[in-house]
Amino acid sequence: MKQHRNLGSEGPPVGAIGYGAMGLEGYYGTTDEDNAVEVIRYALDEGCSLIDTADAYGNGHNEQLVGRAAANRRNEAFIATKFGIVFDPDETGTDVPTGWGFSLKINGKPEYVQRAIENSLDRLGMSHIDLWYAHYPDPATPIEETVAAMSEAVNQGKVRFLGLSNVTAEQIRRAHKVHPIATVQYEYSLWRREVETEMLPTLRELGIALVPWSPLGGGFLTGTIDVLGADDFRNNNPRYQGDNLAANKQRFEPLMNLAEELDITAAQLSLAWLLHQGEDIIPIPGTRNRERVTQNAKAAEIILNPETLEKISELAVPGLAQGQTLL
Repeated sequence: MKQHRNLGSEGPPVGAIGYGAMGLEGYYGTTDEDNAVEVIRYALDEGCSLIDTADAYGNGHNEQLVGRAAANRRNEAFIATKFGIVFDPDETGTDVPTGWGFSLKINGKPEYVQRAIENSLDRLGMSHIDLWYAHYPDPATPIEETVAAMSEAVNQGKVRFLGLSNVTAEQIRRAHKVHPIATVQYEYSLWRREVETEMLPTLRELGIALVPWSPLGGGFLTGTIDVLGADDFRNNNPRYQGDNLAANKQRFEPLMNLAEELDITAAQLSLAWLLHQGEDIIPIPGTRNRERVTQNAKAAEIILNPETLEKISELAVPGLAQGQTLL
């Protein structure tokens, strides 16, 4: 993959497809630490320069993995991490229901922001972070206060660019007035398309890139999921629960058939479709498998003609997936 895209109107170029490291923490089944490090390095080999992690993934362990993988390749890796989800029982926070049967404790207070950046830098073993997100907005703290505290890390040279995740269009506008926001993360795929109505137009008006998380619907859009293991995090996802998984497989079967007709994988079709939605979209699929890293990266080379794009949208209309979404 040689294609690059800019992270917003003011941001630097990164690979058109990034790499999401969350799945290396065993959320989707067992994983090996040495293999995890090698997969991250392989993603860099394939041009997936945007490596996405968070202090919440593995309660900090994921940042350590990313730091280890990128230690001797810092100039190749554009490191993005997030803060705000609190696991430490000694830290305060606001409970935010997810819709997946559990709540998250979120802290966006300035004093917590200051501690979070130091902890992330320490775990990553880096002097600076390229892109730093607020993972979720804290309902008890105005977004302006959180972003103002984040901007101090920029002023101190500890962070290059700021991002937001899981926010509303209105929160984006408010935050952007305090400090330029380079990117916003939100779930976006053929499995979930709500961002198209209000958020994506807002981002384009402000010159902010969209980094879709779960661009393959938590793996559903690979067309390879039939049964989940008992330890799989996706068992919490209503779209995988009860009869929903079987219903969704039936609903999306025509999309899978189209990928086969085009002689590409279902994942490649889904990622290529996302890339065709605009030059300001940089998906971050995750995998524990090097072969799939290569397949995902090659999606950036796939050209879908207008007729195919129209057919894809007809086969995967907004709201097609059955089951509640996260937040």
